[in-house]
Amino acid sequence: MNTKTHLGCKLSMIILLLILQINLEAQTNATERKLVREGNKKYIEKQFSDAETIYRKAMQTEHGSPTGTYNLGNALYRQKKYDEAVQQYPSTINSKANNESKAKAYHNLGNTYLEQQKYQESVDAYKQALKLNSKDEQTRYNYAYAKSKLVQQQQQQQQQNKDDKQQQKKDDKQQEQKQDDKKEQDKNQQQQQQQDKEQEQKKKEEQQQQAQQKPKISKEDAERMLQALKKDEKDLQKKMHKKEGTRSIISKNW
Repeated sequence: MNTKTHLGCKLSMIILLLILQINLEAQTNATERKLVREGNKKYIEKQFSDAETIYRKAMQTEHGSPTGTYNLGNALYRQKKYDEAVQQYPSTINSKANNESKAKAYHNLGNTYLEQQKYQESVDAYKQALKLNSKDEQTRYNYAYAKSKLVQQQQQQQQQNKDDKQQQKKDDKQQEQKQDDKKEQDKNQQQQQQQDKEQEQKKKEEQQQQAQQKPKISKEDAERMLQALKKDEKDLQKKMHKKEGTRSIISKNW
């Protein structure tokens, strides 16, 4: 085989591969478009969960059309899967979609943040949408509404912070008062304990003084008192004996 024949065969092979690749891509695109149309049908019928499933199948293809990614975000939004929708819309924004499609994605991203009461993020998304499509009056209205909600939220937060500071001051004051009351209570208790201790000590001292003030009896006086008691006892015994000795005996006449 000469050189020209070899080059001709190689070129034919390359052309054949390109044709196969083009046909494959066409089939893939056709499958993807078909799935997107089916998903759109379910979306129109408000069967958003089924639409989500079909859109996800479409996204598994090689290309992943901007329309499919955008509609998937909408299906998630309709099911109130806001966190997932927030993650999905950037797929359209970062794709090769035209500015109009990207503006719509930013608009719906702003709506999603609005539902989550994330007003700052919502305002930023609407602002990006207006940069891409400044004539969209619905986006302009939503932007103004989100901005008013953001201002209101900030005012409420400022008021809440003010209230929190006032409450904290009040709590601190109450805590200080409790500490002062506790100190006063401890002080009074210590004073009472000291007074009780002093009274007890005073009572002991008085008892000792009373004991010391009692008259003491000398040994001689004690001996005389003992002798006097003995003498009184003897006199009493004598009297008793004498009384018994004078008893008269009466004889009986027979």
